[in-house]
Amino acid sequence: MSAIPEQSIVPASRLAQLREAREIILHEGQALLGLARRLDTQFCEAVELIGTASGSLIVTGVGKAGLIARKIAATLSSTGTRSYFVHPTEALHGDFGCVGQGDIWLLLSNSGETEEICRLLPFIRERRQAAVAITASEVSTLGAAADVTIPLGRMIEAGVHGLAPTTSTTAMLAVGDALALILSQSRNFTPQQFAAFHPGGSLGRRLTPVKDIMRSGDQIRIANESLTIREVFVTLSRPGRRTGAVMLVDQDGRLSGLFTDSDLARLLERRRDEQIDLPISEVMTARPLTIALDAILEEVLQLLGACHVSELPVIDSDGRPVGMVDITDLIGIN
Repeated sequence: MSAIPEQSIVPASRLAQLREAREIILHEGQALLGLARRLDTQFCEAVELIGTASGSLIVTGVGKAGLIARKIAATLSSTGTRSYFVHPTEALHGDFGCVGQGDIWLLLSNSGETEEICRLLPFIRERRQAAVAITASEVSTLGAAADVTIPLGRMIEAGVHGLAPTTSTTAMLAVGDALALILSQSRNFTPQQFAAFHPGGSLGRRLTPVKDIMRSGDQIRIANESLTIREVFVTLSRPGRRTGAVMLVDQDGRLSGLFTDSDLARLLERRRDEQIDLPISEVMTARPLTIALDAILEEVLQLLGACHVSELPVIDSDGRPVGMVDITDLIGIN
């Protein structure tokens, strides 16, 4: 009999830390809720301005806002909006040379008075480039100069002293994420395009195209639905690695059904041997679940998990089978 573990006692000092940490997170969460309620059509104007630009989106900021700007630029780039970060000081010392015709600026400054950011404004105007600002107020130097301003409103920073940029940078990040994802939607950015930008790591594996993980050629079994079960299994018997299912097709070569080794075993167990010499179409699973050739692995995992199937036929745009995904090939992918 296993011993009952002793209940741990949390020191008062840790309870105090937990309370403070929760209050900080709640404080920032409430600030985001308020920002969501205040967001207006200026956000939509920013989406339109960025979405119709012929060049890239240049994101800039200083200090903590600069770090947020880097993340926003990365998110934009990975979701279909060409974007990169430029440090405002470096821009004034030569990096303006990387700015091209038709490029547009996204400038981050909570106060709207950050010296390095404000010094950029005349040069942006000189080049006749548009600017979108994420800042606390439209009446700040940055807010008044930008073509479109997304105002954050007055943000009270989290913590006892309220000095370090915390709530304001959280708000900037949230607005940047919203911009990136709405722009992505407006461009009809597909999972396949997203996958092309994320080839590495666990995410990259889940975004692998189905065509790269499916069984094909000699590893799959395809037969006409008019054949008998005996004819199908005798004809398609082959050594080596293969899928445990036969894909049945009609006279036009389109997938019409699926019959698995397990289906055959059940017939024998139930002593229905006479059906072995009947057309396989009479016992096959008609109109089985399928996946498109241009799908990604994430979609496969969702289907297999939701529908509790082990084999998933892969079909082309005409409904013809071109491969098979077997659940045993996906073990260990998460």
